[in-house]
Parts: sequence; structure tokens; C-alpha cells
Amino acid sequence: MSGHKTSLLEKAAAFIVDKRKGIYLIYILFAIFSIFSSGWVSVNNNITDYLSEETETRQGLTVMEDEFITYATAEIMVDNIAFADAENLREELKSINGVKDIVFDDTTAHYTEAASLFSITFNGEADDEICETALAEIEKHLADYDVYVSATLGNTSAETTAKEMNLVMIIACIIILSVLLFTSRTYMEVPVQILTFGMAAILNKGTNYMFGTISFISNSIAVVLQLALAIDYAIILCHRYTEERETKDAREAVITALCKAIPEISGSCLTTLSGLAAMSFMKFQIGFDMSIVLIKAIIISIISVFTLMPGLLMSFSSLIDRTHHKNFVPKITAWSNAVVKTRFITPYIFAALVLCAFFLSNNCPYAYSQTNLTTISKNDSQIAKEMINSTFSTSNVLAVLVPSGDYEKEQSLLSELERYPEVDTVTGLASVEAIDGYSVGDSLTPREFSELTDIDIEAVRLIYSAYAADKESYGKIIGGIDDYKIALLDMFDFVYNVIEDGYISLDNDARKKLDELNDKLTDGKDQLGSDSYTRLVLNLNLPEESAKTFEFLDTVRNTAKKYYAENVILAGNSTSNFDLSSTFGKDNLMISILSILFVLIVLFFTFQSAGIPIILILVIQGSIWLNFSFPTLQNKPLFFLSYLVVSSIQMGANIDYAIVITNRYTEFRREMNKFDAIRKSLDLAFPTIFTSGSILAFAGIAIGFLSSEPAIASIGICLGRGTIISIILVMGILPQLLVLGDYIIEKTSFNIKDHIRIGGHYDEKA
Repeated sequence: MSGHKTSLLEKAAAFIVDKRKGIYLIYILFAIFSIFSSGWVSVNNNITDYLSEETETRQGLTVMEDEFITYATAEIMVDNIAFADAENLREELKSINGVKDIVFDDTTAHYTEAASLFSITFNGEADDEICETALAEIEKHLADYDVYVSATLGNTSAETTAKEMNLVMIIACIIILSVLLFTSRTYMEVPVQILTFGMAAILNKGTNYMFGTISFISNSIAVVLQLALAIDYAIILCHRYTEERETKDAREAVITALCKAIPEISGSCLTTLSGLAAMSFMKFQIGFDMSIVLIKAIIISIISVFTLMPGLLMSFSSLIDRTHHKNFVPKITAWSNAVVKTRFITPYIFAALVLCAFFLSNNCPYAYSQTNLTTISKNDSQIAKEMINSTFSTSNVLAVLVPSGDYEKEQSLLSELERYPEVDTVTGLASVEAIDGYSVGDSLTPREFSELTDIDIEAVRLIYSAYAADKESYGKIIGGIDDYKIALLDMFDFVYNVIEDGYISLDNDARKKLDELNDKLTDGKDQLGSDSYTRLVLNLNLPEESAKTFEFLDTVRNTAKKYYAENVILAGNSTSNFDLSSTFGKDNLMISILSILFVLIVLFFTFQSAGIPIILILVIQGSIWLNFSFPTLQNKPLFFLSYLVVSSIQMGANIDYAIVITNRYTEFRREMNKFDAIRKSLDLAFPTIFTSGSILAFAGIAIGFLSSEPAIASIGICLGRGTIISIILVMGILPQLLVLGDYIIEKTSFNIKDHIRIGGHYDEKA
């Protein structure tokens, strides 16, 4: 190497190799830290929290979280039980500490065909320990019954998902290990790759705490996708090392391999990062959440390959040398020849399929709720929910938030809403029965209030006069206080404060009655009323997601606005689905354009050609349309998030397979005719594409088959299917398009063209 001027890249590579022990120590310290810091990561299991702040549902949920108490609930079905026994059982369960109330009656909503449904309300919100304890006690009490429990308490869902993803991770590791052994050139390179990516996975999981809170989707699939998306970076460096090791000593081979691999890997990862970056522009903020987590995962993987793996290759160089084995990957000469021979047939078939796929994918039956989605794997809660829904009618709850303070107006609105055939029941603070047939929104005269509360009439008149003075309604005092009507809840609050302050004394019986009434009214106010808003709760007999449901939301909104000109907010699963469907079109268009644009820019500068990027984008976009034609053909709803996430990953990651072949083709085309160039490109690119593609495909399929979480399972199935389609098109259609478009590629290239020989006898060879 005398006379050779050492480049900055070579100096950096030499430093990484020579200082490998210090680098090992740094990684070990970071790994120890990450093991502890992974416990600091907060995981959000509520997908609606990622709705834009501009959406009505998000505004409504924020108001309800800030101003109301929403008690935890559970539905428990006990099968094969007589009605009388079910009634007795209800009383037994109601006595359990932490149970606030149990709704059960002889209507078909709660008892049918020897099956009873208990609607349980707990003395706390969903994340309160008392609710989990009470539910555990209920399940223990019902151990001898045929029982189905549907509840969303604590972290039950998160724990189930975590267990499932641990199993997916184990299976993914087995798949990765098997594929790496099959495609490896030496046995010892496999542990080096596993160590590199094991470290990257630990560091990525441990650094998620930097984001504060991440979604359950990102937390579940990030590690698996990190391994699947970035494993080819390690493969590229390994293969470069074994090639260089044939003519160089270990140290020089690692340095040279790293110098050659850095530009190649960097260019490859840019397309992946571009596709992931496109997700961050979604209005639905879960896209940003997944984007930053996965981008960080890819960056950490690249850093690990560039800084940790070279040292490992050097340290294990002697073992790598001694563990060479025969090549297990078969030659695909027959496939390469078939691709060349059918170049005038299959591209037209591809064009016809892509055209059909474009229309089919645009008519994909999207689902914005997980209610109608089915998964191959089901957890106990899902089985119970399906059993309950098949036995009893499902409920669709809608909350209507209106300004508080006018109970008469509220009662009128409740009465009008109750008349709609789409509404089964409607509950509001003004309609809650207080005592003796009176609702809390009813207005009472002094005598009526005196009879209701057993307080002396003269004392009540004084209290009414004090209330009128407090509200500056002096005309009521002058005009006659006996005719003054005040809403029961308003008057009761005023009276109770007067009694608490000691201005009026009551006997024990009257005080007990008053305290009981206060507890009931306070409970109602906590759930349905605040200083700013009143919450009306509607049970609809409509599905959570349908055109008719979305139309009825407008009907409810317009009805409420007849009484309240502003500050009417609707919130519920149906409004969430409507908001998601409204933003999906924009998010879909934006992601499609941005992912194509970002990748196009990377390809343009990578190949220094205008023609090549168009061909590559056409192939991968075609695979995306084909992928999302399947739900239409199967008439099976597809969770909308699956399209947004998987289309981004397909465009950003699967296009790497196309880049591998195209890189080889442009390199060999300088030395041979286009047919020989494409044959050799396919032969040499196949091991890399097979390794990376099969790992990503199997990882996706494993997620889809083993996860009971519909959003995660749907992403896995689509990702696995899309990757397989991409591999087929990249190995079959792309080579033909490169050959057929050879002249156009040459004419649209602004690289050194005289290295490529076009025409003559080369074009005649097949």
C-alpha cells in the first residue's frame, strides 16, 4: 500500500477496528443502562389518544377526562343458570368490595336462553387497583360457573400483547437464525450478526424512554421489524469481509470491507428511512409515534453495524476462517433464463394486473374500528366478548357534551333524543331519578322540597329566600316565595351547604335521608355533570361503524344545536371511527406522495439516472397495489392503519431488493451484454434478497398469526404478504423491465455513459 494516501474513511475504519475493546466496553455499559431504562418506558394502549387535537372525539375525550369520572365497567356472562339463581348471584357479587352496582333484570338484554349478563360498575376508574382486585374476586367467586368475562381494566391487554410478542420474538429469532445459517458463507459469521443485532435491539428498546410515552403498536413490533428491516446491513458487511479476506489479512480485510460497505449500506438505509419518515406527516399521530421509534431503531442498527460489528469480525476472524462451509443457496440459473425468455410476455401481464390492482386497492373495505376485525389468534377476553355479543345484543355508547346549568333545556333535549328509533336509552343528569319519582332536573316549590326532604316548611321558605337573594332574584321574594320553583339539584346543593355550615339542624332520620340523597346526587354529578358541561349518554342500536351511523351522528349534533348554539361535542367509538375515516384519505394521499418522492430523490442520486428510479418505483408501487387488492377480493375489512404503515414500509424497505439487483446490473452492464448482465445480477443478488426478504416476510406472518391485537395482527399479515409479492416482482418483473428499458436507461443517465455498450450483437443474444 506504499504510495497510497489514507482517506478519512479508512482512518475511521482503522480506529474502529483497533479500538474495538474500548468500543465493546462502551456497548456493554450502554446495554446495562438500557436493560434498566427499558422499564422506564410508558406504553399507551389507547389508540384514540393519537387522534389530532382538532378532531371532535379528541376534544370530547379531553373534556370527559378533565371534568367527569368514568367508572370502570365489566360485562360478565354466566351461562346455564336459572333466572332465580342469577338474581341471587347478583346480590352475592354486589357485596364484593369495590363493586359499585350491578345491572341485571329479566329483559332479553340481561337474560336469555339460560344465559345471564351482569353489567358491573366498579368503585373506581379503569386504572384503579380496587377495580382489578374486585374483578379478581368476582372471577374467583364464579370459578365453578360457565362464565365469560369482558373487561378492560389495568394493563391486561398490554400484558397479553407483551406475552404474544415475546413468543413472536422467539419464533422470529429461530427464523432469522435458520435463514442466516442457510445463506451464510461461514458458520461463525452468524453469531457475529446475532450479537450485533441483539445489542442494537437492546439499545433501541432501552432508549425508547426518551420519547416519554410510545404506543402499544410501536412497543410491540419495533424490535421484530428492527431485526427484519436492518439485518441485511450486517449481511452486506459480512459478505464484503469474506470477499476481502480471500486476498488480505484479517485487519486489512475488515477495514477495506467497512470502507466499501458504509456507502452501500448508507444508500440502502436511506430509502428505508425515507419511507418511515413519510409516516411522521400523518395527522393521526400514531404515524409519528411509529415513525420516530422505527427510525431510531434503524439508525441504532446502522451504528451497531458500523462500530460494533467490525471489531467482532476482527476478534472472531480465526474462527470465521475455520468455519467455512459449502454454499447452501442454490443457483437460480433456470429462473434467470426463464426471466429473460419471457421478457415480452410477463411485463404485459404485470401491467394488466397492476391496472386491476389499482382499482381493487382503491376499493379496499377499510375498517376504522377494531370491533369488526378478526384475528387468527384470540385471547380469552376476545373469546368472551364474541360469546357475549353472539348471545346478547351489542351496545354502541355515544356521549353528547352540552353546556351545563339549564336543566329544563337539558330535559327537553333528552326527551327529543329518546324519540329517535336509533336510540335505545338516553341518560342525563337532569333525567336521573333522585327520590320519590323526582328527577334531579325537576323544579320544586318550597312545599314540594319540604315534603321530599322532611325539612320544616318555614325553614325551607327561608332557604328559598336566601337562594333568591344569592342569585339576586329579588322579584321572587317580593312576588311570593311559595311559587318560586328551583331545580332540585341546585336547591339541594344550596340547602346541604347551609346545613353543613350549621344554620339548620335536623333530627337523625332527616339527616340520614339527606345524606343518602346527597351521596346519590354527588355520584350522578361526578359522572354526568360539571361546572362547564353536562354529559348525556346514549345507547344506540346502530353498529359502531357504518354510513347510517355516521349520518345519525349529524342528526344528534343538529338536534343538540337546536337547544345549545355552541359547545356541543360528541364522543364515542362511532365518532372516533368517523374522525379516523375523515383523516385517512388525506393521510393516505400524503404518505403515498411523500414516500414516493423521498425514495425517488434517493434513487435519483444513487443511480444518477432519471429512468431507473421510475422503473423501481413502478415495480414496488405495483406490489403495494397488489398487496391491498386481497382484502377487496376476500371482501374482508382491513384496518386502515395497516395500509398506511405497510405501504410506507414496502416503499421504503422492499425497494432495497430492487436496488440490489439494479446496482449489480448497472455494474455488470459496463462489461457484458444486457442479457448476461441480468442473469449474473439475479444469481448474485438472490442470496441477499432471499435472506432479507424471507426474514421480513416470516416476521410479518408470525406477527399476524400469533398476535390477538387486531391492529398489530393486521399490520403483520399485510407486511408479510406485501414482502412476498415484492420479492416475486423484483426477481421476475424488474429484470425484464431493466432489459427492455436498457436503451432508455442509457439515454436518461447522466453518469459516464461510454462504459455501457449498447447495440450490436449483444442485443441479439437471448
